[in-house]
Amino acid sequence: MGMSIQSEKADNEITPKQVGGDEKPHSRYAWYVLAILTGMYMFSFVDRQILSLLVPSIKRDLGVSDSQIGLLQGLAFALFYTFMGLPLGRTVDSCNRRNIIAVCITIWSFFTALCAVARSYFTLFLTRVGVGVGEAGLSPAAFSLIADYFPKERIGTAISVYYFGLFLGSSLALLVGGITVDALASTPFLTVPVLGTIASWRITFLIVGLPGLVFALLAFTVREPLRRNLMLLSDGRAAGTSFREAFVQMRLKWKSVLGTSVGMIFQSTCNYAVTMWAPTFFLRVHGWKAAQAGKALAVIMIVFACGGMYVGGILSDRWQKRGIADGPIRVAVISAVGIFLFLTPAALLSDVRWTLALMGVGMFLLSLPMGVAVAALQLIFPNQVRGQVAALFLFFLNLGGQTMGGWLPGFFNDYLFHNEHMIGTSISLTVGAASVLMLFVFLATMRPYRTHYRMMQDLQG
Repeated sequence: MGMSIQSEKADNEITPKQVGGDEKPHSRYAWYVLAILTGMYMFSFVDRQILSLLVPSIKRDLGVSDSQIGLLQGLAFALFYTFMGLPLGRTVDSCNRRNIIAVCITIWSFFTALCAVARSYFTLFLTRVGVGVGEAGLSPAAFSLIADYFPKERIGTAISVYYFGLFLGSSLALLVGGITVDALASTPFLTVPVLGTIASWRITFLIVGLPGLVFALLAFTVREPLRRNLMLLSDGRAAGTSFREAFVQMRLKWKSVLGTSVGMIFQSTCNYAVTMWAPTFFLRVHGWKAAQAGKALAVIMIVFACGGMYVGGILSDRWQKRGIADGPIRVAVISAVGIFLFLTPAALLSDVRWTLALMGVGMFLLSLPMGVAVAALQLIFPNQVRGQVAALFLFFLNLGGQTMGGWLPGFFNDYLFHNEHMIGTSISLTVGAASVLMLFVFLATMRPYRTHYRMMQDLQG
């Protein structure tokens, strides 16, 4: 069954309509759901970010290079998206989203704990691939739930709040991980039940992995909401959710999908280059301890990065309320300029106080579009394909941005500078190039996005 969205009537026309009349979810409960989802997303990034503080120990015990560490932090997650992201997106569009989230949390928590027993680079890489199930299953389901719980004029802000979890989780990992690493530094080996005697740094994976079962249980306090803005056939039946039908929808709006996805690949490259390698930068270049680096970066992420995401969501929503259809894309353009001006030079300065100041402002500006880019795609597609669109977006984001952001600084260190103490220059080179590309891509996306946004609004009436 083919699908098309056109202004002219057709015998087989499919149009998105509001299902459930004027009934709206209770706003207080909607915010409760958002808080739970944000906590889950936060926890997924605790599991993901913790590895950045263990770089010296992993390099020493497993004998790996900086570029291999970069692959552990980036490509290992992206591989799961390559094989499972789109099928999970389709499952989100047709099955109970709460149950999907609960299963995914259980799986990624298990694999995080399993990292503690990895005895080689290859086995550690495989366990990190397993951890990648977290965002692959969680975020498409969360985006779809948020779009059903919040009115369209609040989706940008709501998804930006959800994205707080990224930096709250990274901050918690840096704080707890930094303190744990320093505390265990004087005890190279520990004996634990079942596992026996293991290197003390491995305990960190157990500390952050096992509590995931609590969040898996919390998922069952979330009610599956009524699906809204469903595509309906002319006879009133809901359209299906096959890959072919989703592809037809995405092909109609491919310029917006591709432009937003590629633009955020470069934004994500900047983000991961900083968050994954900044702890190593402070340890190597400025001689900080893990706990000191963790505390400084946690403050930057909680205050500046979370603040930037919230301001970006508010700004986008206000623009769209005023009839400025490309509000999310404008936010991304501002972000790209700010990243280049403030975040690029941050790691090049010898005075660590100036580095922290520029990094704070730069992370605020970098974070502006992180929630609204997701909201931008949710707003131009009907309900049945939102999970698949989100999965495709996250596939691009992780395969491109997380892989390049995690790998490029290490690659430049190993093969361009041949000096691990040049990590600051490697970070700046990655961020500077990616921010320029991000700017050009989003400028080219503004016009097609305006067209596709208005197309969807006209069909919703």
